[in-house]
Amino acid sequence: MNEILFMMVYPFMAACLLLVVKNDRLRTAITEISAAVIIAASILVACSYIGKPQMFDLESELINQLMFVTEVALGIAVVFLGIKHGKYAASVLGTVQIAMSLYFEFCLAGDVDVTHTMYIDDLSIVMILIIGIIGSLITVYAVGYMRDFQAHHPDEKDRRPWFFFLMFVFLSAMFGIVLSNDMAWLFFFWEITTLCSFALIGYTRTGEAVNNSFRQLILNLIGGIAFLGANILLADRYGFLELDLLLASDPAAKFILLSVALLCLAGIVKSAQMPFHTWLLGAMVAPTPTSALLHSSTMVKAGVFILLKLSPLLHGNIAGYMVMTVGGLTFLLASMAAISQSNAKRVLAYSTIANLGLIVACAGIGTPEAAWAGIMLMIFHAITKSLLFLCVGTAEHHIGSRDIESMDFLFERMPRLARMMLIGIAAMFLAPLGMLISKWAALTAFVDSGYILVIGCIVFGSAVTSFYWTKWMGKLAVIASGKGNVEGTVHRQEWFVLGTLTALSVAVCALFSVVSDHAVIPWLTASFGFVPDDLVSALSCNNEIILLLMLLALILLIVPFFGRSNRRIVPNYLSGTGIDDSSYTGSMGATIEVDLRNWYMTPWFGEDRIRRIGETVTALAIAVPLVLIAGGWFI
Repeated sequence: MNEILFMMVYPFMAACLLLVVKNDRLRTAITEISAAVIIAASILVACSYIGKPQMFDLESELINQLMFVTEVALGIAVVFLGIKHGKYAASVLGTVQIAMSLYFEFCLAGDVDVTHTMYIDDLSIVMILIIGIIGSLITVYAVGYMRDFQAHHPDEKDRRPWFFFLMFVFLSAMFGIVLSNDMAWLFFFWEITTLCSFALIGYTRTGEAVNNSFRQLILNLIGGIAFLGANILLADRYGFLELDLLLASDPAAKFILLSVALLCLAGIVKSAQMPFHTWLLGAMVAPTPTSALLHSSTMVKAGVFILLKLSPLLHGNIAGYMVMTVGGLTFLLASMAAISQSNAKRVLAYSTIANLGLIVACAGIGTPEAAWAGIMLMIFHAITKSLLFLCVGTAEHHIGSRDIESMDFLFERMPRLARMMLIGIAAMFLAPLGMLISKWAALTAFVDSGYILVIGCIVFGSAVTSFYWTKWMGKLAVIASGKGNVEGTVHRQEWFVLGTLTALSVAVCALFSVVSDHAVIPWLTASFGFVPDDLVSALSCNNEIILLLMLLALILLIVPFFGRSNRRIVPNYLSGTGIDDSSYTGSMGATIEVDLRNWYMTPWFGEDRIRRIGETVTALAIAVPLVLIAGGWFI
């Protein structure tokens, strides 16, 4: 139990220390040591509790009171900031949440006896490893990145102590989410992540940053109100607030189903599904470590985590149909929107929204096969997407752009980074790397379940992803002579983190069956009561050998790209008389510049066009089921 408490408390202690440290070298040392401690603790906890789910009683009136006072204080701060910046919707929602918290605390909480406030199971362990390893590596990367960020913005006040404070508080809150069985505690940590995200997105305090941070806050306050509403229903109607008791309840009961639907709404908002996805797109204005943290190991993963936990309660009911439909439509439409984007971070943002949509859809089916696919997708996405975000951040600082069209000749300018980026892109959509295999498993689960609409979304959405990933790979593949290498100033922390994540992207594929056999399958058995024989057979030793052979073949194909080549580079033939690799003399002696660009198909897949369609259909897909459940139509 001490290890569990350590996971929640230590990052917060490191955060408080970093808040007061002004010296750059000392900040670097504390960050690196703290990250190493968190990674080691995560691995220790995983080894100690894998296959050994346990419940813990940490009931303390003092802890409950501190959480309540903090909730109210932060709510008041939200109301004040909303009024100060003219974002009155945030103030109104903050006021509603404060009123609901007061009602819950003074009218309901005293009558609810929570036996087990904390727990750990195999899904929690998966999340602990994602948060502890990926999240900590991002904080280490942030040391060098934020040093360059500050150098590029010398007129801005140095707020790095505040930045690192928020990063580590974020990790602490995420550990709290995945380890809390008391849903009042879970809500507290849930809202802490919302407020940390709000502060991190608005870090630069520009007009755009402030607007985007409030957009995130407003949308996630809606999810928070839904979460708190579920807690009030459970406490008032059934007298319990324990997640394990909810998971053991009958989803056919009206208020159980309504509570589950409200929690699903909170998860949909947190995981940036349409029509709430715009908050994650707005997060792109923040420094790249923030984007990586939100997109890979923390904020959005909290949303899919709660949906996967609720998955056994979603099979064959209207709440499950709601989740499945929203996830499937988001996967298809976000993938389409990514086609029209040339900003690399925005491509990654839409890709994140799309992949989260696929995980959400898997949770909505409510079968062991679909849940297995969703968990594996979550693991592979966390590693690969953090790698790609950090690669883009490093490239931006050294070539001066995050636009894909500016990544010509990256193999000459930043060869090590280009190769890492190439591996990350390949991991997102090429066999035998994990994302494609998990997508295949998800499609199989949908076919077996017979949900035609979602099957169509998955099939066409998966096909669409090849458009934007191959465009990006094509830009990386353009090479020419005479381009200077600019990698010399990349910080050691960045190289260490990027190299580690690249290795993890490959290693986790080799350990595919290990992760499945020792973490995922046991959790599925405990949660659903059974695991189909065909799922176990699909993960047999023979298939694992085939997977490893495919991975070895891919590595052998990639290895030559990592060595130095003595091959002669021949100038391009550009018609007429060539001047250099990018221009030639055409008719009438005119110098013609060659412009190599991708086609973004904006008239068909433009962002605004897709957004209007997506927000309309997904809003209906959420509103109609909620109204029907609340009205008792399906009870």
